[in-house]
Amino acid sequence: MLRGILGVIAALVTWTIVITILNLGLRHGLPGYAAVEKAMTFTLGMMWARLAISFVATLSAGAVTAWIARDRFTWPLITGIVLLAIFIPVHMNIWEHFPLWYHLTFLPSLPILSVVGGRLVRG
Repeated sequence: MLRGILGVIAALVTWTIVITILNLGLRHGLPGYAAVEKAMTFTLGMMWARLAISFVATLSAGAVTAWIARDRFTWPLITGIVLLAIFIPVHMNIWEHFPLWYHLTFLPSLPILSVVGGRLVRG
């Protein structure tokens, strides 16, 4: 149980670090991204880039959870559910800035990709 809880905590830290680094890459590498980031007036390509970095961060978080917890399903799923619980209120606040498909892609991806990330770790 303790390994699982520590795994989830480490996964949340991992998610934050990975998303921060990759978002810095978007700011500096994707033309126009930094200029529209505060207003959240992203182009379609920018939205897909945001989803892509989220997918990488979520896979990483699931893998870290599985590695620490030594469990490739339950604790990565818990990680994904915790991420979902964190991001539902966030997405409620930014709902009008993104199309429905964006929210319906991002939110379910959190538990799903956490489990997939966990399955990537050798048992």
